[in-house]
Amino acid sequence: MDENEISRIIIGAAIEVHRILGPGLLESIYEEVLYHELHLRGIRFLRQQPVPIHYKDIKLGTDLRLDLLVEEKVIVPQN
Repeated sequence: MDENEISRIIIGAAIEVHRILGPGLLESIYEEVLYHELHLRGIRFLRQQPVPIHYKDIKLGTDLRLDLLVEEKVIVPQN
């Protein structure tokens, strides 16, 4: 599955979530339901995935945190 196909599935899942729940809920609710919708569609994903950041010869003490990494190819930010 390429990045475009994965993106279409993610967008379709997000539209389904919004269609059923509508506007006005907390972001955390939409996030949880989107994870469930992706799971129902058989899509692999990681939540809040840490990514180490290196600068020259050091590893920074704070990792970058990806909100959602889908199929190890597509990063989905919150908002």
